[in-house]
Amino acid sequence: MKLHFYLRFYSRPGQALFVSGNIPELGHEPNRKPDEAIQLRYMNSEYWQLSLDLMNRPHAPIHYHYLLKMEDGSTVSEWGNDREIPVHLKPSTEIQVIDTWNYAGEYENAFYTAPFQKILLSRHTKKTHTKSPRIFTHIFRVKAPLLHADQCVCVAGSGDGLQNWSEEEPILMKKEGPWWTVPVNLPREYLPVSYKYGVYDIRNKRFLYFENGANRTLPGDALDQKLILVHDGFVHLPNNTWKGAGVSIPVFSLRSKHSSGTGEFPDLKLLVDWAKKTGLKMIQILPVNDTSATGTWLDSYPYGSISAFALHPIYLNIDVVAGKKYESHLKSFRKKQKQLNELPDLDYETVVSSKLAILRELYEAQKKDLNEDTKYLKFFEANKFWLAPYAAFCYLRDVNGTTEFTKWKNYGRYNKLTIDRLTAPQSRHYDQIAVYYFIQYHLHLQLGDAAGYAHEKGIVIKGDIPIGVYRYSCDAWMSPELYHLDQQAGAPPDSFALKGQNWGFPTYNWEQMEKDNYLWWKNRFEQMAIYFDAFRIDHILGFFRIWSIPITEIEGIMGRFDPAIPVYRKEFNERNIWFDADRYTKPFINDAVLWEHFTQDTEKAKLLFFLERPNGNYLLKDFVDTQGKVEEYFSNKMEDPFEVKSRQGLLNIISNVILFEVEGSEGKEFHFRIRMETTSSFRYLDWHVQNQLRDLYVNYFYRRQDAFWKKEGMKKLPALKKSTDMLVCGEDLGMVPDCVPEVMKQLGILSLEIQRMPKDVNSDFFRPSDAPYLSVITPSTHDMSTIRGWWEENRTVTQKFFNNELGQWGDAPFFCDAWINKTIVNQHLHSPAMWSIFQLQDLLGMEEKIRRENPNDERINVPANPKHYWKYRMHLFLEDMLKEKEFNDQLKEMLKSSGR
Repeated sequence: MKLHFYLRFYSRPGQALFVSGNIPELGHEPNRKPDEAIQLRYMNSEYWQLSLDLMNRPHAPIHYHYLLKMEDGSTVSEWGNDREIPVHLKPSTEIQVIDTWNYAGEYENAFYTAPFQKILLSRHTKKTHTKSPRIFTHIFRVKAPLLHADQCVCVAGSGDGLQNWSEEEPILMKKEGPWWTVPVNLPREYLPVSYKYGVYDIRNKRFLYFENGANRTLPGDALDQKLILVHDGFVHLPNNTWKGAGVSIPVFSLRSKHSSGTGEFPDLKLLVDWAKKTGLKMIQILPVNDTSATGTWLDSYPYGSISAFALHPIYLNIDVVAGKKYESHLKSFRKKQKQLNELPDLDYETVVSSKLAILRELYEAQKKDLNEDTKYLKFFEANKFWLAPYAAFCYLRDVNGTTEFTKWKNYGRYNKLTIDRLTAPQSRHYDQIAVYYFIQYHLHLQLGDAAGYAHEKGIVIKGDIPIGVYRYSCDAWMSPELYHLDQQAGAPPDSFALKGQNWGFPTYNWEQMEKDNYLWWKNRFEQMAIYFDAFRIDHILGFFRIWSIPITEIEGIMGRFDPAIPVYRKEFNERNIWFDADRYTKPFINDAVLWEHFTQDTEKAKLLFFLERPNGNYLLKDFVDTQGKVEEYFSNKMEDPFEVKSRQGLLNIISNVILFEVEGSEGKEFHFRIRMETTSSFRYLDWHVQNQLRDLYVNYFYRRQDAFWKKEGMKKLPALKKSTDMLVCGEDLGMVPDCVPEVMKQLGILSLEIQRMPKDVNSDFFRPSDAPYLSVITPSTHDMSTIRGWWEENRTVTQKFFNNELGQWGDAPFFCDAWINKTIVNQHLHSPAMWSIFQLQDLLGMEEKIRRENPNDERINVPANPKHYWKYRMHLFLEDMLKEKEFNDQLKEMLKSSGR
């Protein structure tokens, strides 16, 4: 048997194309590396070609896909896993396939992800009644994801074989999986042909219209014994007409009459009912992983997970766990439940401790039932790879009073055999461990039930994948080699956090993760897909480069991008820049700098913290020469104004450098400190040196890194996106390299667009009407004030927005009136973006009668505060919000009129 591959692809010099498939001649499995695939031959400007002789005729269909090797050596895989050669159709000795490269960034590919295929576009297409020819030479295949249920694809073209362009009797195609397909008899004398696909109304039996664009063509080189498969990509129809809207709220912020001081997974059902009533199609939530690290309110931070797989016990509804059989155990819990649910905000510590106490009691009552529960046993076996270590980790955290496993008396270094013995049913600690199996099982049931309910109602659930894990997490305990534990992830300074952000997470060891093809990430995505249809990648920039801060430092401003191409010592010589390593890499401290930070307390600070140098400048004493040491020194000393001033003054002075030396480079490699020009170290250099350094600084941050970072992103993101059918959205905010939007577009990852955070540095605001189709647009996120809160923050900005973006004359109202809030929401609804998503607070802000009185009470997070308490809860009960007919009808009409 012989196969002939013809791929339509307009390539550039230096590029090469490969094919991989599930038969020996194609490498056995569709892999992602060109050196394991078969290279095609450049045929002409339109086609690449390959002919293969098969030793044996395959018994099963051949699955295959194409890969592109770029000029720089990187690899791009086409999108999808649905190319198939049905070898059983006819006993041809030769099969020819004519394919079109499936570019991942095509809009239509988004409609073949889980939320669309399983929920939003899930419809039963009416069957087409068309006779297949007894003899056929060609099989046409094409995709059209946005047809209505009573429509089908048809084809017509030149010659008798394609009905001579007949609109009365075009050839109707049949839906098979993602493809519209039809066999056609086109003998050699009929070829070449021109043709087009069209749309046909099955119900009324009439042709509607042909696709856009030029005619398609089929060459005339067919052999009599050759079966030709034509994979034509997508029908050329408008592909950006589908638009949806959604609501965003953390689960802990929900409030129902049956919850216990926090939102719980069953509360999502009420939110689903409200979304269905108003016409919203998506519910977006923050991460729901377990963050129980310290046992304090600090664990309210939802991005500091102690497990990338375990769910947080706070989201369990205790009544559902108990059921009628065990509800007698809840008598003591009822009073506390009522008290907690009446609080305006989340009392994290009390809620968690109360729930864990009653859950332990329920476990003791139900543990005999678990061993006979086949669903539980199935859940345990499917999740044992993470569940058993997680439960052991929680037990050891409880016993040792800390998650800091390096301080544990035993089991500080993970060993699978040892942990298997610890978690065995015969272990004397088994019940203290198995209670966490019990908790995770019920979390799985409740979240799965809520997600299933949403799907029944046609609502998509979108989750959130944090960029990091907690430093002393189960993941870091099990696989420390996957992390750089001497580094901390964060973000560079911006208008929201002038000193940058330090999230405290260890950074990833991507080189180690690459060795098993990012298995940890793929397992994480697989776990997410059990409950979610789409997800937001928190800080997608971290897949290109992460802001990395040494473990010895505190503030984000002490970080640098990693990986990054350094500045080499020789570059200073080549540019004739005066170089003094000590001057550039050590904090610059003279009398004026000290006065700047300590004012009238300068002499006292000198004696305590500094050593004078021969040149009249100063050095920090050893006990305060890093920010970490400063933090430790002042941990119990923040009682008087001098101590408060000294702590911040020392932190500022330590960051008063121009360069960071690369460890181990022997003084040959350096990274610039960000915002170098704001340092007094820079200000005290002469004008000529400043200009020379400024030019090199710009080169370092804005020129030399982009191609390098693009390659880093393309190493990770394609493999990860390929591993899931969830819709992938990226949070691409902050200091965004030029390569990021290019890569996201190439991979079909939706961007995030925010009106008050324009990505164009020359614009004051982003206009929703300019949003790309493959994007999520929103007026605010959990890291920002709401629309109403923002309106009151800066009068100058608000006035400019009022006049220029809302097109209003005169002075802006001091408060954000409901009509202003509604106008901003409408701007986003009428955007061309695929998704418009709103914080619930911003939707409620459109109605004076039901919105919260003080908008500052609605803010979820303040990024500049690393110890912010995440405690916001909606002020309305979900049950009551469902009854707000006037508001709900208003929102429904707004969605309808915007086409969402």
